[in-house]
Amino acid sequence: MKFLKYILFIILIVIITTSVYFGAKNGKFDTGATRTMEVPAAVLYEQINNYTTWQEWGPWMELDPEIQINLGDTLIGIGAGYRWKSNHPDIGSGSIITNNTVENKSIEQQITFSQMFGASAHQMNWNITPAEDGLKTTVTWRIKGELTLIEKILVAFNSESKSATNELYAAGLEKLEQSAKASMEQYTVNFDGISEYGGGYYLFVTATTTQAQLATRIAPMMGQVAGYMQANRIAHSGKPFTIYNQVDSTIANMIVSAAIPVKERILTTAESEVLCGYMPPLTAIKTTLRGNYINLDKAYARGLQYIKEKGLTIDPQHPMFEIYVSDPGEIPNPSNWVTQVYIPIITPQETIN
Repeated sequence: MKFLKYILFIILIVIITTSVYFGAKNGKFDTGATRTMEVPAAVLYEQINNYTTWQEWGPWMELDPEIQINLGDTLIGIGAGYRWKSNHPDIGSGSIITNNTVENKSIEQQITFSQMFGASAHQMNWNITPAEDGLKTTVTWRIKGELTLIEKILVAFNSESKSATNELYAAGLEKLEQSAKASMEQYTVNFDGISEYGGGYYLFVTATTTQAQLATRIAPMMGQVAGYMQANRIAHSGKPFTIYNQVDSTIANMIVSAAIPVKERILTTAESEVLCGYMPPLTAIKTTLRGNYINLDKAYARGLQYIKEKGLTIDPQHPMFEIYVSDPGEIPNPSNWVTQVYIPIITPQETIN
């Protein structure tokens, strides 16, 4: 009996000594990773700020495919969060909640680990810094706080814990870049069928270009029209669009017009490059692309396929055109851009006439 008391006394002394020793140690920590990605800052901010995407790039998903994720009622922005539960010893259970955000720049979150001896809450920060060209972004993902006594002891007996944490966050950033790029590449083409277009006046500029140069030519042309309208206080009456006046497939050249609708006919000066045109009401095959403009050929192909299948006739008097429903300046992810494609056709009545 005395021996048992002696053993218990020794154990008590060890526990006290250990507690005092590790309790006196500095438990503050700051760890994480940084990665430069070929993704716009706004797209990365969208991914990080939306907890529905975390299951796609969270590095702990690979450690435990059976991890249980419970999303909160709010999924985006301040107050959003989720809980997780895992039997994996390196993951455990816990929760994350967003406390503060600065759009496209930073996100502050609280991450809480649920442990046998109580919860441990720490601060998690995201810093998002775009490059001058706007095409690349440097993302820093860090977690900092102070270890509990139990955590200090566990870390002391696991010298590789900090290195493993850094590697985990680095892997998460790599997967985040992959997920963001994949989200930007998504697109859908919807066939809308035969549609009536109301027509109307528009201001435009015209240029000869190639298919390869088209993407870089349209934006400044559209800016020229918009600048003219602003300088002359002319209001637009619809979404901007591009008219394919002439397409020569043999030499890959095309004549295109960048246009913005206006309510009435505008008289421009003789020396002005910006002119006023009119499109009459017409019947067209309409398809809608939701995605990057590089996929517009799929939308045109879908419309042309329908015309061929139904034996319809393309109207040679009215060129094809596309309307930009979305403004890329306001919607950072190309997968959310909406473009309506119109291929004018001759109706049976027109054929008779």
